Amino acid sequence: MSSRPPSTTRSSPQPTNIPLPEDDQPEAGPSTASSLKSRGSSIPSVSSRKGKERASIEYEGGSDDESEDEVSQDQESEDDDLESDEDDNGGSDVEKGADVEMGGPTDQENDTTPTDGEQTIDDTDDEDDDDDEEEEPALKYSRLKGRIPEILAKDSASTIAVSPRVIALGTHNGMVHILTYEGAKVNSFRPHAASVTCLKMDEENDFVATSSVEGRVVIHSLTSTESYAFDYKRPMRAIALEPGFAKKNTRAFVCGGMAGNLILQEKGWLGYKEQILHSGEGPIWAIEWRGNLIAWANDLGVKIYDTTTSQRIGYIDRGAHAPRAELFKCTLQWKDDHTLVIGWADHIKIVRIRNRAKSQTTNGLPPLTVEMTAIYQVDCMISGLAQYNSSYVVLAYIAPDTYENEATDNPAEQRRKAANRPELRLIDKGEEVNADALSLANYFMYGCNDYSLVKSQRENEDVFFVVSPADVIVVRPRDEIDHIDWLVERERYAEALESAEELRKRHGNALDVKAIGLKYMNHLLSQGHFDQTASLAPKVLGGDSESWEKWIYIFVQHHQLPAIIPFIPTRDPQLGKPVYEMVYGHLLVNDRQELLKTITSWPSDIYDINTVMGAVQGELAASRDDPVLLECLAELHLLNRQPAKALPYFLRLRRPHVFDLIREHNLFTAVQDQALLLVQFDQERQVDKEEVQGDKSKHGAAIELLVDHTHSIPIDRVVLQLEEKPKYLYMYLDALFDKDPQYCLPYSDRMVELYAAFDLKRLMPFLRASNFYDLEKAYEICKERDLVTEMVFLLGRMGNNKKALMLIIERLGDVQRAIDFAKEQSDEDLWEDLLTYSETRPSFIRALLEHVGAEINPIRLISRIRDGLEIPGLKEGVVRVLMGMNLQVSLLEGCQHILNGDCSNLASELQAAQVGSIRCSPSSTCTICQLPLFLPSQKYPSQTLVLIYLCQHFVHATCALPEDVELPQRQENASVTYLLSESKNGSQGWKSRALGGKLGYAAAVRVRVGRCPVCIKGGKVG
Repeated sequence: MSSRPPSTTRSSPQPTNIPLPEDDQPEAGPSTASSLKSRGSSIPSVSSRKGKERASIEYEGGSDDESEDEVSQDQESEDDDLESDEDDNGGSDVEKGADVEMGGPTDQENDTTPTDGEQTIDDTDDEDDDDDEEEEPALKYSRLKGRIPEILAKDSASTIAVSPRVIALGTHNGMVHILTYEGAKVNSFRPHAASVTCLKMDEENDFVATSSVEGRVVIHSLTSTESYAFDYKRPMRAIALEPGFAKKNTRAFVCGGMAGNLILQEKGWLGYKEQILHSGEGPIWAIEWRGNLIAWANDLGVKIYDTTTSQRIGYIDRGAHAPRAELFKCTLQWKDDHTLVIGWADHIKIVRIRNRAKSQTTNGLPPLTVEMTAIYQVDCMISGLAQYNSSYVVLAYIAPDTYENEATDNPAEQRRKAANRPELRLIDKGEEVNADALSLANYFMYGCNDYSLVKSQRENEDVFFVVSPADVIVVRPRDEIDHIDWLVERERYAEALESAEELRKRHGNALDVKAIGLKYMNHLLSQGHFDQTASLAPKVLGGDSESWEKWIYIFVQHHQLPAIIPFIPTRDPQLGKPVYEMVYGHLLVNDRQELLKTITSWPSDIYDINTVMGAVQGELAASRDDPVLLECLAELHLLNRQPAKALPYFLRLRRPHVFDLIREHNLFTAVQDQALLLVQFDQERQVDKEEVQGDKSKHGAAIELLVDHTHSIPIDRVVLQLEEKPKYLYMYLDALFDKDPQYCLPYSDRMVELYAAFDLKRLMPFLRASNFYDLEKAYEICKERDLVTEMVFLLGRMGNNKKALMLIIERLGDVQRAIDFAKEQSDEDLWEDLLTYSETRPSFIRALLEHVGAEINPIRLISRIRDGLEIPGLKEGVVRVLMGMNLQVSLLEGCQHILNGDCSNLASELQAAQVGSIRCSPSSTCTICQLPLFLPSQKYPSQTLVLIYLCQHFVHATCALPEDVELPQRQENASVTYLLSESKNGSQGWKSRALGGKLGYAAAVRVRVGRCPVCIKGGKVG
């Protein structure tokens, strides 16, 4: 099959006027029309044969040797045709559809069929094809296999019908073959002696109805002996079974033919009854029956009959300039119960059956009417028509041109021109979206009426059958696999690979994705795109180690090994060790930075590490301590589990992660004599502002390492090494003091000196926190550096408070600090010295007045002021003192008032609760458990202690007790005590003893139960 570009459409702005016969004028409704004419009918169909062959489909299963020879001859002939076309087109590969070459008997004269004029049109169309972008075909084609080749080798097909289970094929020899959808033979019978013109099957796959040019109509059962035959003496062209034929007793059918009678046969008690529904308008060419509507075509057009009302409801004219009815077959198809699709000559008409308005039915008109909804005009003759989703599949026949002088005596001009290839077109919403030219066997010998197109009746299956006298072609929509194959054929591998991966995600390994990827890689490699080829390798090669090694050596042969190195797998799959060692050898010579990156990223067990180390050491000796090779060798020692050997290399390279290396591999004993070097290296990094990930220590990673591992790196050993660098020693001892001050006890005096030199802010906290330094030495150090604050503190610790106070007053002049110092020491003599010192200094008196409080009595200070001493701000100070004292008095009075009011209120509440009465009865219940207080219950079978709170809540004592608390032991019975006391001495002392016991018991219970649980739960105080 060769393909051509889809034709453009031209829509008619106004509906086509369709003339109707007088008797049918009232029955026709409004109509719309659009045109699909993309080129003039004079353009020969040879132009649709351009383009290269897409697929070659051969017969399979044929048993006739002669048929096979004829097939091969035809294929050779058509291959020659294709080569000739390609030469004429300048070798253009531009295609728009699928080209299927099908073999069959050929005519040797076919090679000379095209004329000069046709060749000129070919060249013109070829230029148009070159300008169009290549589009993917929508359909794919294959021959029906099985017994079809054998059948058509001895006979020729004339018609076809399908059911949900089987296919029925009628032949020109009068045979009917029942086949499966795969072509296997189910049954064969011969109901006629001449060509089968029409063939229909019922929905139950039981009955097959046929008509023939011999004038007979036969209905044959496939599952029983039931059979009916009718002889009408004139050629019959069409037949249709009533819906549900097998389930109805009427066994009704409609037939018609050259006699021009539309005959309805219906079975009754006495046999079939014949009824002529219509006649007198020429032969009946096609019939379709759906529901209660029968549509048929005659010479004048298409009519529709309603079996419910026994009336014709509509008529669709063929058109004023339509060709003769017998030249081009009519195709009728019910889209649904109310929509009829008509394909006749070069028109497609869509007819809608609708209910007529009630006001019109009173005039005797039928209740249904027809409405033309659309008309499409195409640039071909329609041999078949089928519905495909919202589109239409059209089997197009392009009539050959005729000679201008038809009355010529020239035999060559009198001979009929060879027919063009039929085309299968896909029309959607008036636009032709796909067109494929079918190279059927002997297509040049057949006319429009020799072809048929039917759609499969299987559910959810869009399959079509194209029938010619010598071929049965299966047409299917192209699926995703076909789309991928099409992309691969056009070397659009990236799209093909992406589509294949999407298909594998949804349907598993339905397609060999790897094969597509390998084709893509070879294509990229041939074009020199090595980087793109390498990046594609992981996706395509996957876990195939042999393929990986093969492609790596291919890159080596092309001197492009660096392109694929980043993608070489190290696990799943793992390649052979020589491959990885080859990569290392290449990088050692050509790219040492990439060598280092590869060493750190690849696992060490995939290659011989000693071999690689030997090669690096040899290169290092020749390169005179190349830093990159030094680091490579250090990394290899680490991979070989020799961190102690790697440490010197990292120290030489000043690598920041050396401290992590020491910690990770416990190399502390190896660096205990290199403390100064480690600290110096760490400080150099900080000066250079090198950032080390995870290094958040105060004094750097080296100090942190030394402090954290004092058990492996002794403190005295580190202090001895850092003595020559006091700052480093300060940093070490400061970090050690933060970790545990006990570690620094022997070095306390040294730390005072170091803090005074390098960190004054830490000196005072250290002096306050530590008690193990020499006070005299510390004082001398602070005195040398004139650290007054620290000297004051040390003097205070040594007990020389007066000297310390004099330092504060004389050196600092800070009255507040002097007051605070006096408060800290709690020494009355200090206060006296401070007041004495302030007698002659007005500024001190003013400051003391502002800071007097509980420690200094204002009267004591004011009484020391000498007469006549001028004190700036004295008035404001005295006023402030008086205001402060007044505020204190007011606060005390307010607090006393509040306290008295609270005491009065609480006393009133207590008195009201104590003298008030509480009502209860034997039926009163506990507020907590809601059980009777005094009556026995299941929980309290005997009398239990009841508590009555002043808040008037009654509860069982056990309900008020906290968990794990028991009631105290109850005293003995008072009556027994009385009897015992009377029997002994008859005194009255037992009453006082009984009362005291009750009070004591009540106090013990009160202690255990606490406040009222009901009030506590409610947020009140009980």
